Amino acid sequence: MIFAGTPEFAAIALSALLESRHELKLVLTQPDRPAGRGLKLQPSAVKRLALERALPVAQPATLGDIAVQETLRAVGADIMVVAAYGLILPQTALAIPRLGAVNIHASLLPRWRGAAPIQRALLAGDRDTGVCIMQMDAGLDTGPVILSESIPIRDEDDAQTLHDRLAHLGARLVVRALEELEAGRAMAISQSPVGVTYASKINRAEARIDWLRSATEIWRKVRAFNPYPGAASRLDDIELKIWRAVPGSRSGMPGTVLEAGPQGIVVACGEGSLTIQELQRAGGRRLTPAEFLRGRQTVPGECFGN
Repeated sequence: MIFAGTPEFAAIALSALLESRHELKLVLTQPDRPAGRGLKLQPSAVKRLALERALPVAQPATLGDIAVQETLRAVGADIMVVAAYGLILPQTALAIPRLGAVNIHASLLPRWRGAAPIQRALLAGDRDTGVCIMQMDAGLDTGPVILSESIPIRDEDDAQTLHDRLAHLGARLVVRALEELEAGRAMAISQSPVGVTYASKINRAEARIDWLRSATEIWRKVRAFNPYPGAASRLDDIELKIWRAVPGSRSGMPGTVLEAGPQGIVVACGEGSLTIQELQRAGGRRLTPAEFLRGRQTVPGECFGN
């Protein structure tokens, strides 16, 4: 087997595969990227795990290179497992393993094909999501589904907690899918042409809070952008990120502070209100409302802005 993945979501799947009886012959992951204050090159979560387990690792910039494809061919793998790899896999690369390639996708396809299914599900207010193990083809998450399982999205879920639940679900399902494929019992079912949606990449501009929106919409944004990039707003001259909040029913001029106390900072929205429960100044640490108010008095009538 060849495994291709990069972030923690993929590392959780790789860990499960290492505990299974399947043999891993090569791990593909993206090239090291600069990160941290010093912008030093950092290995991916998948690379760190692969090196800990003494697995061979390759970090090509593209799988379209003929020499890279020859390397994959020389491995002689029966299948490739892909999880949040982050690089395009051309059809020529997908066709190299005898059984092709399967992908662990964190949505209930055909809903939320694309790069950010977890965040898009939260932003849309979906009540459930899940994982599909999909036979990869040349399209963007368009291949037939081998296995799928749904889970509810809880009110307390944010992108991190939902990511973690889906990652462990995906790890379990992909091991099961490999067993089904090996036994010849797998049945790949074509995706429905109805209900297709696309989960485009998240950008920082989306994270700005528009207080004219409803409290429910802003609450979804806070959850969808935790931990990255963080829902952002300004209180006078202070740039803030809002990490936890709950919607309420109070009313007032959108963006206006209605109440500020140790239990929360209540801000009026276009419809309803939002009680901020955790926030952060630029360059600071995450704070409870009580901690924030000790360092910066906030009174009713002050206004948050974009």
